[in-house]
Amino acid sequence: MIEKKQVVQQEERAVIVGLIHKEQTERQVQEYLDELVFLAETAGAITVKRFTQKLSHPDRATFVGKGKLEEIKDFITGRNINLVIFDDELTGSQIANIEKVLNVKVIDRSDLILDIFARRARTAQAKVQVELAQYQYILPRLRGMWSHLERQGGGIGSRGPGETEIETDRRIIKDKIALLRKRLAEIDKQSLTQRKDRGEYIRVALVGYTNVGKSTIMNLLSKSEVFAENKLFATLDTTTRKVVFDQTAFLLSDTVGFIRKLPHHLVESFKSTLDEVRESDILLHVVDISHPQYEDQVEVVNRTLQELKAFDKPSIMIFNKMDLYEQQTFDKWLAEDVKQDILNQLKENWQTRTHGNCVFISALERKNIDELRQTILSKVIELYRVRYPYKSEYFY
Repeated sequence: MIEKKQVVQQEERAVIVGLIHKEQTERQVQEYLDELVFLAETAGAITVKRFTQKLSHPDRATFVGKGKLEEIKDFITGRNINLVIFDDELTGSQIANIEKVLNVKVIDRSDLILDIFARRARTAQAKVQVELAQYQYILPRLRGMWSHLERQGGGIGSRGPGETEIETDRRIIKDKIALLRKRLAEIDKQSLTQRKDRGEYIRVALVGYTNVGKSTIMNLLSKSEVFAENKLFATLDTTTRKVVFDQTAFLLSDTVGFIRKLPHHLVESFKSTLDEVRESDILLHVVDISHPQYEDQVEVVNRTLQELKAFDKPSIMIFNKMDLYEQQTFDKWLAEDVKQDILNQLKENWQTRTHGNCVFISALERKNIDELRQTILSKVIELYRVRYPYKSEYFY
């Protein structure tokens, strides 16, 4: 039986590979590879070099073509590189073909993300969700994984020992997936009961791209100690705290961050965790405004919220890391009034786009947190008055 082993070992030296084609421009691919480097670093690997290849569509056998594969092989030979990471999903046969040429371990972006999620899972629910996603990822790739056991050629005797093993593994994995789905359904029922027990409180959820500072903001607003660090997917499990602003109580939840090219099976498995988003009354969409592609990240989050049918909820956009944005945008010789004009223009633009539902802060330096609290409080009180007009005094 194929075991789900740790994909990336600590301090492994890796090269990363991206494909430029009609659906991915060169600029987009470089952005994706920047993110892939961060993912590899989060998993513990050191990225030595990146390769890109231009093709009209991925090569069915080797994804990037034989010529590019030979170029990668020439580079990794003698450099103590033992891992190659592809930015797009590979089939089982592609992985087998590439590993045969390169003679090193080959994984794709989905496998890397699944590995990170497996390391970060803490609760029973998160562990079951990740394990389910891992088996769903493995199932269609079994034939490629067993290709090293199959005999070459055709005719009598061409059915190798791997053929029987594939069918055995496929049956075992399908049974395991069914069992995990059943276990996840039971955990979901328990979680639903817990959510129902929270009474009539307004529920507020922090959402956003991964590593934008949601957990840091959660700690600031709820005065709790939610785990936060400068790595992707630091938070997998939804954390909910009761928060009181000026005698007005509400529930605040921190949720898993979104990312581009998130594996489909992982999204499906984590939909139960994201029930906290679907069932919330207000969304706090946190944005890392210092990131060069922050607007693209906003779009990724919005698309995910649409998939979850949670896009039309009342929301506040929180533009975090303003301190970093100012460091990156302004040099020390820039006149203060010019700097202020640029900042005002940025804020007015987003005020218009969000109909006034946005705040600019620095969670790390605790700048503008009072305005953030007041903005959230106003929205919460407004919802209490609409929902419970005859007993609003109970909440504030």
